[in-house]
Amino acid sequence: MNRVLLLTTMAVLIAIGTLGSQFLWFPTGVARAYPVQHAVNVIAAVMLGPIPAVIIAFIIGLLRNLLGLGTLLAFPGGMIGALLAGLLYQWTKRKWAAGIGEMVGTGIIGSLLCVPYAKLLMGTSVGVLAFLPGFLVSSITGAIIGILLLSRVKHTSLGKQAQLTK
Repeated sequence: MNRVLLLTTMAVLIAIGTLGSQFLWFPTGVARAYPVQHAVNVIAAVMLGPIPAVIIAFIIGLLRNLLGLGTLLAFPGGMIGALLAGLLYQWTKRKWAAGIGEMVGTGIIGSLLCVPYAKLLMGTSVGVLAFLPGFLVSSITGAIIGILLLSRVKHTSLGKQAQLTK
């Protein structure tokens, strides 16, 4: 994929993730869950790889925070999920593996890392498993949406250029 196409695709995914967060979110206690973010993470991980996926997750989290649409918890959750989704897809070349990576990365690892993160940066004390249910529901829903969308994208010229297969 050439550089201009890569940057354009990243910008479009960032726009989708940022705008989608205005329309589809739900509260999970201190945090807010954004399934669109997780769908974008899976799509970016499969189409672009782990590093661009992490960059996209970071910029979406940053924009959501600047626009007052998110919390600081967007960073560890989204970025870890995007990284693990990208790595698992890279190793297996299976879209469902990217979905599993997003679910485990955000839903489990990210939610557990958010506990000390919330204490240090947000002054919020919560139990160890406080974020787990919301993060899991959001990441599972988003991963499924992302995998379904990828099955449609593979038939487009962009999907063929990204060599989407299984």
